[in-house]
Amino acid sequence: MLSETPTSPAAPVNGSGSKVPMVLGALIAVLAGAIVFLYVQLDHMRTDMGKTRDALIEEIAKVREASSVTYQTNRRNVEALQHKLEEQRKQAAQAAGQAKDTALKSIEATRVQLEAAQAQQQALMKSQLSEVKQSADTQISAVNTEVSGVKTDVASTKSQLEKTIADLKRTNGDLNVQSGLIATNGKELAALKALGERNYFEFKITKAKAPQKVGDVLVQLKKSDPKHNRFTIELTADDKKVEKKDRTVNEPLQFYVSKARQPYELVVNSVEKNMISGYLATPKVQQSRN
Repeated sequence: MLSETPTSPAAPVNGSGSKVPMVLGALIAVLAGAIVFLYVQLDHMRTDMGKTRDALIEEIAKVREASSVTYQTNRRNVEALQHKLEEQRKQAAQAAGQAKDTALKSIEATRVQLEAAQAQQQALMKSQLSEVKQSADTQISAVNTEVSGVKTDVASTKSQLEKTIADLKRTNGDLNVQSGLIATNGKELAALKALGERNYFEFKITKAKAPQKVGDVLVQLKKSDPKHNRFTIELTADDKKVEKKDRTVNEPLQFYVSKARQPYELVVNSVEKNMISGYLATPKVQQSRN
């Protein structure tokens, strides 16, 4: 028969059991080193604080000594200034009478100078005013002369205008309607414009295919005869064309437009080769005919 031999218990591991005392020993050594380091630092701090305190005590003593010296110096300065002020007050009191006399003399001298300056200024202003008055009188005289000349010119022009207007003629137009005053040249046309009874539009029209606008009508030169002062034109107004054939200079050519009761009048003052010149007269008041 087989017999069972008893098994002995397992032996402990030597490695893990020896590590614990080593760790504890290391921690204790670190703590001891830290305590020693802190103690040394604390001792150094105590030494530094003692030195700082001694330095502060010494500095305070020096400040007190300097303050005392400054105070004494300032006090002596103040006393010196007070003494100087007192001396100056005494000197001022002694000089008051003399200064007053000097001031009065200065004031009197200034017054005399001021009066002299005022007199000189008044004399200068009087002289300048006299010159201005003389210049103004001269200019006024010149203006009066010029105005008199202008009045003479105006009177002469007015007289000439009245004479020109008196020379103007009235005649019947080609529609057998009595026309207004007829101008035969530029001078007479200027007189008509001065009267202001009608509107006047001057023109120079050359012979061409297209008509030329004069006022609010169209005029086309068809034929001109300088030798006999005759011409033929075509008028366009209100979209209607009217031919004025074989007419003479200074003849009022009359025609009606829808917006005026009185007739328009066209007068040719000059006939040249392929050109005529004159004016168109229209009523001042534009009013439709019924």
